[in-house]
Amino acid sequence: MPILDSEKRKLFQEQGFILLENAIDSQLLKGLQRDFNGWVKDSINHSKPYGKMLDGRPRFDLDSGHRQERPALRRVASPTEISSICLSVVCSSYATQAVVELIGPDVRFHHSKFNSKMPGSETVVKWHQDFTFDPCSNDDSITIIVFVDNVTETNGVIMLSPGSHKGPLYSLWQDTVFTGALNEDIASEMEKTAVPCVGKAGDVCLMHSRVAHASKLNQTNQPRTLFIYNLIAADAIPLVPNAVPSKHAGMLVSGKEPGRIRTTSFDIEMPEIPKDASFFNQQAQAK
Repeated sequence: MPILDSEKRKLFQEQGFILLENAIDSQLLKGLQRDFNGWVKDSINHSKPYGKMLDGRPRFDLDSGHRQERPALRRVASPTEISSICLSVVCSSYATQAVVELIGPDVRFHHSKFNSKMPGSETVVKWHQDFTFDPCSNDDSITIIVFVDNVTETNGVIMLSPGSHKGPLYSLWQDTVFTGALNEDIASEMEKTAVPCVGKAGDVCLMHSRVAHASKLNQTNQPRTLFIYNLIAADAIPLVPNAVPSKHAGMLVSGKEPGRIRTTSFDIEMPEIPKDASFFNQQAQAK
């Protein structure tokens, strides 16, 4: 039986995102929470980003306000490599099945991460589009945002620009510097019609990777943690090195190898791989 009805499909096509309630099985959700809380506990033993991804950059990224009594772990890169629960969500969750209904039948994994805003975190995410960080030969690319915690309008909510997946691919460069953020004038226009993506733990937002989005400061004493992974059509070939490399990149989660490359027409500037643990420091350079 299909996960998505015709109304959900139509809504996704029109606005570029949909919310699926209770899309993550309760046992998987508990596993995600357990694994992330364990990494938070371990993070108090560190004062700077640590661990190692495939390319040698740190796996665990810390907010500038991180301290032992108030840990602020903000990013875990490629957690499928160190968490069987994360890998299970990617391979077998209802969320993945819903993506297959949208861009399948042949779908592959591209990358994953945890993004968290712990109480006292100083991190905001400026307006950007995921596709311009990770362009592929075609844009059948969906970002799956799993709510590991309840997400409210005050604890670091993601703001989405409806219909922006049908518009231009905006530059992430400012004055010859790759900032990973849209310029201020465009961002201000996005803010006028932005929609908050709120929900409870276990809900999932499916977002077309061309949708412009941002997220706000966590103003509460509750964490806001997201497990995020990206799935692409199997005939979409990555055009740049993976910014979040993983031994699982390219793994089929549905269907079979298509044996062909499909293209769509677009023209963008080359992105830059972060030199640090994540793109947060790149965005800090934005005006």
